[in-house]
Amino acid sequence: SSNQFHGPIPEELGELISLLLLNLSHNSLNGQIPSSLGKLAELESLDLSSNKLEGRIPEQLTNLTFLSVLNLSHNELVDHIPEGKQFSTFSNDSYIGNSGLCGLPLTKKCHEEEPGAPPSQFDEEDDSTTLFEWKFALAGYGCGIVLGLSLGYIAFITGKPWWLVKKVEKYQQKLIGRCNQKHKKRKTQKPNQRS
Repeated sequence: SSNQFHGPIPEELGELISLLLLNLSHNSLNGQIPSSLGKLAELESLDLSSNKLEGRIPEQLTNLTFLSVLNLSHNELVDHIPEGKQFSTFSNDSYIGNSGLCGLPLTKKCHEEEPGAPPSQFDEEDDSTTLFEWKFALAGYGCGIVLGLSLGYIAFITGKPWWLVKKVEKYQQKLIGRCNQKHKKRKTQKPNQRS
């Protein structure tokens, strides 16, 4: 941080695969963020804030699954913010001061409609479908929790769920019977092999 670096970020930084933290903030770095930074598989913190970086955020950065801190604020970055993996966990603060950025978590949408153009039905359907799927998923989790807690309570109050104990015991007896049969066969085969 604040090293008086200037010029583009070297692509060769992507070869430092054991790097855990990269802080190049408060410099005069320009150009684009190298896609080779996506190779830094162990990287936990990336701070490129307060530079003059421009262009898009490389999609390859979504490969950084250990990344817990990201700060790209106060640059000249544009276009959509990559989605997925760790990128869905970062807040607005990671991107402040980049007026050309759009997409989640920012409130600015990437596909701005022309004035007077009717809203796209595809986008509305897509958003409602996603919300619809989440409602079912949450309802399923809720029902599963209620059912699990209810069965656990019943099993705790009544002692043991006898029907389950009987099934497990039957299966256990079958398994022991099979093992005994195999063991007897081996014993009878061994004397035959010696003769």
